[in-house]
Amino acid sequence: MNFNKIIYLFLFFFGVSVSGQKDSIIAKPLSQYPQEELRIDEFGNKYYYDERQKAKIYEINGETVVVMDELVLLNKPKFNNQLDKNYYYFLNKKLNRVYPLFLTALQQYRDIQVEMTNLDSKAKRKYVRDRQNMLADQYEKQLRDLTTTEGQVFAKLMNRATGKNVYEIIKEMRGGWSAFWWNVKGKMANIDLKDQYNPHKNRTDEFIESLLQSNWNSGYLQPYPGAKDFKVSK
Repeated sequence: MNFNKIIYLFLFFFGVSVSGQKDSIIAKPLSQYPQEELRIDEFGNKYYYDERQKAKIYEINGETVVVMDELVLLNKPKFNNQLDKNYYYFLNKKLNRVYPLFLTALQQYRDIQVEMTNLDSKAKRKYVRDRQNMLADQYEKQLRDLTTTEGQVFAKLMNRATGKNVYEIIKEMRGGWSAFWWNVKGKMANIDLKDQYNPHKNRTDEFIESLLQSNWNSGYLQPYPGAKDFKVSK
C-alpha cells in the first residue's frame, strides 16, 4: 500500500473534485484585453501584463502564449548543501502542481462540514459513502496520478489549513475504526498519518512554509481563506 494510494482513498472520504488540477494560468486572446493597456517588449512584440498572475500574455501566430515572470523565492531557509537546495526547488514544483487540487479539496471539506452538522452518525456515513461512490469512477485516474511527494504535500497543506492531520480527518469522516486501519496501512508504507505540520521542527515543513509565503508574496499562488491565521508554537 503506497502513499499515493492512501491519499487517493483519503480524498474520496470527503468527495473531492479534481477540476482544480487544471493549469491555474488563465489567459485570453490579446484582442480581448483593453488595447490601451497593451505593452511592447524590447523586440517590438505586443503583450498584456497580468499583474495578479505575474505573467506576460502574447499572441504569436494566432495562438495565446503565456510567459511567466521568473519566480523570486523569499525567506529561503539556510541550505546545508546542494542536495538540500535541490530538494527545496523540487518541492516548489510539487507544491505548484498540487495547490489547485488542495484549494478544491479544502472548500469541499468545509462545505461538507456544514452539510453534516445536523446529521446523526449513520446519516453521516451514508452521506460520505454516497459522495465517494459517485465520484470514484469519474476521478480515479486523475487522483492516481499524484506522486508520493505530491500526496505528502497535499496532506501537509490540509493539516495547515484545517489543524487536523490525515488520521483525524478520516476519523471525522469515516469513524475511528476506519482511521485506525488506515493508520496501520500507513505505517506499513512508512507513512505516519498522525504527522502534524510544524515548520519549526520539520525540515520539509519549513521548506513548504517558505515556498508558500514566497509564492503568495510573488502572486504565483493565491492564499486560501484563513491562510494568514495559521500559527504553530516553536
